[in-house]
Amino acid sequence: MITEIEDYFTKGCGRCERFDTPRCSTRKWAVGLRELRRICLEAQLAETVKWAHPCYTHAGRNIAIIGAFRGDFRISFFNAALMKDPEGVLERQGPNARHPDMIRFGENAQVKAMEPIIVSYLKESMSYAEAGVRPPKDDREIELPDELVDALDADLDLAEAFHSLTPGRRKSYVINLKSAKKAETRISRIVRFRSHILAGKGATER
Repeated sequence: MITEIEDYFTKGCGRCERFDTPRCSTRKWAVGLRELRRICLEAQLAETVKWAHPCYTHAGRNIAIIGAFRGDFRISFFNAALMKDPEGVLERQGPNARHPDMIRFGENAQVKAMEPIIVSYLKESMSYAEAGVRPPKDDREIELPDELVDALDADLDLAEAFHSLTPGRRKSYVINLKSAKKAETRISRIVRFRSHILAGKGATER
């Protein structure tokens, strides 16, 4: 996977065999992705690479991340439970997602047309980061095994990726780990699961 931000916009994320080829999704949506990048940078967000994608941060918090797929490209907001979405443009990542958190684009020109909305949503999310406001705790969350808690405390990238997963995906790891009787087994599974978690996948997804 890539570690340099410019590689994403010229080659792709590096997570599949289409990396740095004309078939990479970033080639199809190059214009729209660069417009999203411009908007985020003009909003005074810091740019970095996380999970092989451009991620934008503010006040020590993740604000948004952009990505490209074969059928669309999107900007996704962290801490989506706080977002008010007055324009009704946010969509859920999938059927197991608790809150709508992304704006999906099917045409490159849509980004420019929606720029005022995107900017206002970024500013809203940035204001929560500045104020230290976090989403209310989800009481439906199940208790994490001690070994997973220790692993998340010791690995910031893993912690951010795990907590960015949908509740269903997080639960799939907890169920899998709790099925192991020995701590050593749970620890080895966590090591094996790391790349899966960083890729945004559940325990049973390929």
